[in-house]
Amino acid sequence: MAERIPAEERLMNLVVALVATEIGLTKQQILESVSGYRQRAGSRSDALDKMFERDKEELRSIGMPLETIPSSTDPNDLRDARYRIPKSEYHLPEDISFTPAELAVLGLAGRVWSSGSLSADARSGLRKIRSLGIDVDEPILGFAPRLDPRDAAFGPLQAAIERSRTVTFPYLKPGEDAETRRTVEPLALVEYEGRWHVYGFDVDAAADRTFLLSRIVGDVVPTGAVFPASARAGAGERALAGLEEVARRQRALVEVTPGSEGALRLLRRAESAPQGYLVPYVDRHIFADELASYGPEVRVVAPDDLRDAVVERLRAAAAAHTEEAAR
Repeated sequence: MAERIPAEERLMNLVVALVATEIGLTKQQILESVSGYRQRAGSRSDALDKMFERDKEELRSIGMPLETIPSSTDPNDLRDARYRIPKSEYHLPEDISFTPAELAVLGLAGRVWSSGSLSADARSGLRKIRSLGIDVDEPILGFAPRLDPRDAAFGPLQAAIERSRTVTFPYLKPGEDAETRRTVEPLALVEYEGRWHVYGFDVDAAADRTFLLSRIVGDVVPTGAVFPASARAGAGERALAGLEEVARRQRALVEVTPGSEGALRLLRRAESAPQGYLVPYVDRHIFADELASYGPEVRVVAPDDLRDAVVERLRAAAAAHTEEAAR
């Protein structure tokens, strides 16, 4: 049975292929080259035709400027028509301007975009298109975001997700002296509150789990086991919903110095309370690290375990500075 590629992944692969070539691709070339279609090569042709027609309408409905270039010999015969998404349609109008702050944010965002993030399926599709003698533009800036996290586990996990491969990795939980080996079917990588998590099925626990990448303390090793690609459908949404639910249940009451860096960073995700502000958080240890970094700008009123964790970090920092000054 052919591997089933999620619809959103098939659409993204189609966009990459249609942006990569100036002359466009025929429907037959798309069906034979783009991942999500080519796996269904043995399906009925009318089913593939209907899928392609639905995908074209979907792209147009979300604002993609999908062009149909008629055949030069018979403009009414769509069998030889070519399809493309012209990159020129994404040029900003000349009357748009940005403030210095907006330009700084755009510059920062631009530095994380690169062709390096093209999935293996998208790269394979471009190679197949190139093998047909059609020039492709690679890198495709604007369609290939490359996130460059410091967590070494990100790349191997991304590759395992694309290949639906089960992995193992050593994981160190807060307060424990030794890591444990986890066996996981990775389904999605999600960013929440500035930190990356992998969401998947924990084989040993027989349940879905979310792991913080910064707590993976060794190599991510693929195993010989695979899982259905269909399991990835909606995994990112489930992961984020789970993290948001945890944050709704855990809220810290804090007092913040007005106009400080702590106020700038915390109040945008807080709500007012009679004695300060309520700030949702997911992980006590990580949130304690953040709060401690603000020093005297922030005071934790509740809960007690979070306040104790912040005090512990501040005392450790003070002791370290005292030892340094004594040398």
